[in-house]
Amino acid sequence: MSASENQRLKEIYEFGPFRVDPEKEILLRAGEPVQLTPKTFQILLVLVRHNKEVVTKDDLMKAVWPDTFVEEANLSRNIFMLRKALGESPQDHQYILTVPGRGYRLAESVRLLPEQELSIVAANHSKVQVQVEQTKPWGWISVAVLLLAVAGGTFRFLWHRTTVLGEKDTVVLADFANSTGNPVFEGTLRQGLAVQLEQSPFLSLVSDDRIHQTLKLMGRPVDAPLTPDTAREVCERTGSAAVLEGSIAGLGSQYVLGLRAKNCRTGEVLDEEQVQATRKEDVLNALSQIVTTFRARVGESLATVEKHDTPLQEATTPSLEALKAYSEAWKIAFSTGPAAAVPLLQGAIHVDPNFAMAHAFLGRVYGDIWKPVLSAESTSKAYELRNRASDRERFFIVLSYDLQVRGNLGKAQETAELWAQTYPRDRVPHGFLSWISQEEGKYEKSIEESQKAIGLDPDFTPGYVNLAWAYLFLDHPEEAENTLQRASERKLEIPELLVLRYYLSFLQGDQAGMKRAAALSQEKPGAEDWVTDEEASVEAYSGRLRNARRMSRRAVDLARQSDQRERAAMYEAGEAVREAFFGNVPEARRSAIAAMELSKGRDVEYGAAVALILAGDSSRSQTLANDLEKRFPEDTLVRFTYLPVLRSLFALHSGEPSTAIDVLQIAVPYDLAIPGSWSGFFGNLYPVYARGEACLALHQGAEAAAEFQKILDHRGIVASDPIGALAHWQLGRAYAMQGDGAKAKGAYQDFLTLWKDADSDIPVLKEAKAEYAKLQ
Repeated sequence: MSASENQRLKEIYEFGPFRVDPEKEILLRAGEPVQLTPKTFQILLVLVRHNKEVVTKDDLMKAVWPDTFVEEANLSRNIFMLRKALGESPQDHQYILTVPGRGYRLAESVRLLPEQELSIVAANHSKVQVQVEQTKPWGWISVAVLLLAVAGGTFRFLWHRTTVLGEKDTVVLADFANSTGNPVFEGTLRQGLAVQLEQSPFLSLVSDDRIHQTLKLMGRPVDAPLTPDTAREVCERTGSAAVLEGSIAGLGSQYVLGLRAKNCRTGEVLDEEQVQATRKEDVLNALSQIVTTFRARVGESLATVEKHDTPLQEATTPSLEALKAYSEAWKIAFSTGPAAAVPLLQGAIHVDPNFAMAHAFLGRVYGDIWKPVLSAESTSKAYELRNRASDRERFFIVLSYDLQVRGNLGKAQETAELWAQTYPRDRVPHGFLSWISQEEGKYEKSIEESQKAIGLDPDFTPGYVNLAWAYLFLDHPEEAENTLQRASERKLEIPELLVLRYYLSFLQGDQAGMKRAAALSQEKPGAEDWVTDEEASVEAYSGRLRNARRMSRRAVDLARQSDQRERAAMYEAGEAVREAFFGNVPEARRSAIAAMELSKGRDVEYGAAVALILAGDSSRSQTLANDLEKRFPEDTLVRFTYLPVLRSLFALHSGEPSTAIDVLQIAVPYDLAIPGSWSGFFGNLYPVYARGEACLALHQGAEAAAEFQKILDHRGIVASDPIGALAHWQLGRAYAMQGDGAKAKGAYQDFLTLWKDADSDIPVLKEAKAEYAKLQ
């Protein structure tokens, strides 16, 4: 190092009562440290080094955020934080002056300490040698270490060896050791630490759901405390590289935070960081400080540390109480279920209404428990507050908004791909991409993304769910079965896995498997009503409508008993669609009206609208279609599936089959896609079925046959939807129109065989039997 570079590192500046040490990144006021975030300190340093000169906003942003685009609001927020730290009031800007239209300048004269004073400062910092009695949580901490932490912001032991984590290593986050006696830190600091560490594209934390799965395999409760010993065992079982142990201890009225990284196999300490907070309110800022230092020292590049380093108070909330409620919500959502997290998240939002991720998580929870309207409201609020989040969490908020509110699959895909590119070790964007691909009908892509997600986290349940569905939709039941078996071996359990098992058994004609899945669903909260509705759909598929109605009533009742109005509405809508396709007009109208009384959700309105137009109520169906168009102008499914299907049915009802085919052209790329209504077991391949009916109305037998055959060729997609059964009948009509009696008879026979045990009074069955008799 040259003499000039060495001198540059030894700069210490003074202005007013403040001393600025660039090397240690610390600001002192009358010898006491002033808490600043790294970015705020850098802004101060630029202003100090320009000593009363005006620094433009553009130059400040380029100096503090090089090679990164940031909004001016980010600079303004940091200036506000700097002024607050310096003790300025809103009316009196004693130190930082705003130059309108230009930028900012320091009002005080700056003095560079002479070399002899630098030597005194250095000597004073190096002569602290006092030892004290051991205290918790890390008994060997000495006053020398604590004072050095005060002087330097964070302290790294001189004997530390430069051991770094690799780009493929994962780490386990243990519980924070809290010896302060203050319960507000319990769970809160671990959650804050996770948020800060997850900003890193380099580090990869073992997810909480994977930790819970590992604890189950260890024979421990999923909410067992992650003590250092337990965390180390989890670390070894997950093949991870290190355990991160956090601690907080009291020092008079102040707090000392520590972070230690240990090799989980050898116990070797890989890194050690400490920082002091003067007040409880400064603890979150101190935690941000310690994580920033830790990230740089375990191998992450300074470029990504600086680019993705939102202070914790900005990434979450400045309120420890709100963050505690949020952290408890995360814990209970995994151990008990998402519904139990709702009051905790509402409590966090009550304490801090601007807590963006609390709104976002609440939106996710509402989505998980089938409350789409509430989910959209919470997600929209999170989107408004998205700049109060870290980069990674902002991806989650924007993607959730794209899907839950806009319904714009193209935008959602762009966001998810950028998320995956920015955070290549994150499984979540690949999980979203696999789901988005299914709603676009791209099942090979869904498989690819699911496998990437599972590769990054072998206990990522949504990865197995999406993978199994994709295999089923491609008519690969063996691969789907293998996927479900892998999930079972890892003891992954969510209601949708039972729904998948029932669905798979139905496609394979496995009656015993269907009964097992139905029996198991009675033991799993959130599964029984869904599987019961699937049983109703299967009964209707074979024409056993009386049984189907009984099962539907039970599914609706179960859903309503557990306050799942949206699920109950979906079951009513599915029943309405079945009854309408089979020609039972009064029952179709009754169920459609019941569904709309329970929910105004997108998919419920679509099902009700389909049922009503098939039942001859075009006026009410048109009203629902208009509402969908108005409320969901960007929604991909509404624009390219729901509205085209409804408009084609309106045209057919009006005797305009050519128009019906024309309006369905826009739906062609989404013919094989899975709409949101599939969870009510209706809606798949409806553009294809409507196009086939329009071709029949135009006496285009060959074209109609091709459309109905497409439905029969994709049984994995159509499954127990009523059009799967009716496609056999419609195919017979198409062949008869072409004059091919043999094929027509074969198709009619397939339908009548499928419905051999059907209720005899179903209108379409009577019609099919009459048409078949004419072929004899």
